[in-house]
Amino acid sequence: MTREPSVQLRGKRILIILHGSIGDVTRALPLVNRLREACPDCKITWSIEPPSLPLVENHPAVDEVIVFDRVRWRRSLFPFLGKVRSGGFDLVLDLQRILKSGLISRWSGAPRRLGFHRLDSKEGNWLFNNLHIDAVGDGISKLSHYLKFADFLGVPASPIEWKVRWSSREEEIASQRLESVGERFAVFFLGARWESKRWFPYEAALSAREVHDRYGLSIVVLGGEGDIQLVREMEGYGLVPLANFVGVNSLRESIAMLARARVAVGPDTGLMHLSAAVGTPVVSLWGATDPARTGPWGSEGLLLRGKADCSPCYRKTCPIGRVCMQSIAVEAIIGKVGEALAGGR
Repeated sequence: MTREPSVQLRGKRILIILHGSIGDVTRALPLVNRLREACPDCKITWSIEPPSLPLVENHPAVDEVIVFDRVRWRRSLFPFLGKVRSGGFDLVLDLQRILKSGLISRWSGAPRRLGFHRLDSKEGNWLFNNLHIDAVGDGISKLSHYLKFADFLGVPASPIEWKVRWSSREEEIASQRLESVGERFAVFFLGARWESKRWFPYEAALSAREVHDRYGLSIVVLGGEGDIQLVREMEGYGLVPLANFVGVNSLRESIAMLARARVAVGPDTGLMHLSAAVGTPVVSLWGATDPARTGPWGSEGLLLRGKADCSPCYRKTCPIGRVCMQSIAVEAIIGKVGEALAGGR
């Protein structure tokens, strides 16, 4: 039986604004699932940008997407704003907390626009919303912070679920590409949008060799086009055979591979959160950012924090050579992989 929220949402048109990274969008999926469970007849629309679109397009809790192509913004801006304004939204959930999302929220014309507290927002975002969740600071995980929106609306709590989907064709492509890999494999990923979070190719190669030799796992490497050079360097050391799909897979093809992996290993990036979303244990490596805020759900016991006086610094580039990431020992990584495998994956 569907549970009733204390704030009546039935039949309402809800706009979620989150154009952020793949990791942020992944962490917001439990919120939209909770809304859908409480309000099956709501129309839920998500305003998003192309990189994260595959996560919400055809998602069972999302009825419609409105895409803003930031790269081609001159051509896409006015059609995008037109769709936002014509949506007739009753409620906006502004999950982005920056000026851009605040402007979109206000432009929607929705009478109720719920955003972050002034102390937790940026760039004057709070001025464009007329309802705000309580201030919590950065000591709470982003996933839990997003769920505060449901708490504010009186939506009953429910189990954390992502319901990430990929098509049968994407599953078939992933299967074909993995034919030579076998069923027992680990996924490695090295890159991140921030230079300060990236893993070193040599340390990744050493770790991959040990995972292969000690645990008998093949090594699959995933990532986007921006990670190609990092992985070429990793391959160049010749320490272990790699099944390299970096820059080859679509996002959902990579998700299909993550769902089959015994374990995933890599830094704070979208693939880390997607691993958690499909139930694959992930050994995560931390330096510039704080796992208390952005750690992967369900794999909290498998994280490794680098040591440096400045960590976490939240700087996109590092002036001292990523000392924190350098301090994470290969042997510590292999130990965590062993723990993940002992869990029965």
